[in-house]
Amino acid sequence: MMRTIVKSNKSSLTLQLPDDLVGKMIEVIAFSVEDAKATTNNDTTKGARIALLKAKSKGFTFNSGGYQFDRAEAND
Repeated sequence: MMRTIVKSNKSSLTLQLPDDLVGKMIEVIAFSVEDAKATTNNDTTKGARIALLKAKSKGFTFNSGGYQFDRAEAND
């Protein structure tokens, strides 16, 4: 998956796709973003986005309650 927010200065735009998307059907959607604080997909904001997601998900935990996977049961 790839998400990029750009501000185009002309009507033509070229996207560099990651190798895992080459040869696959992809969907491209373009719409305007009104939020001036919208983040772009680059290394300088990646750390900030990760920190924000960690802060938002801090209260969420998962407890499996001692559950153990039973391979024999899964194959039945």
